[in-house]
Amino acid sequence: MPVLKVIEVLANSDKSWEDAAKNALDHASKSVKNIRSIYINEQSATVKDGKMDNFRVNVKITFEVK
Repeated sequence: MPVLKVIEVLANSDKSWEDAAKNALDHASKSVKNIRSIYINEQSATVKDGKMDNFRVNVKITFEVK
């Protein structure tokens, strides 16, 4: 039975929530190996001039500990 660990990562993007989630995964992948899944825990955005300008996500990333 594998041992799994979960970390929480905050990331943002000026394009979309999907891009923010991709940024979180890309950044975590630089130092964490054996990533199994990503769970979007929260989404938020900042507003400028009546439009969303910065998309933010709080994600949980699960990886296997070897």
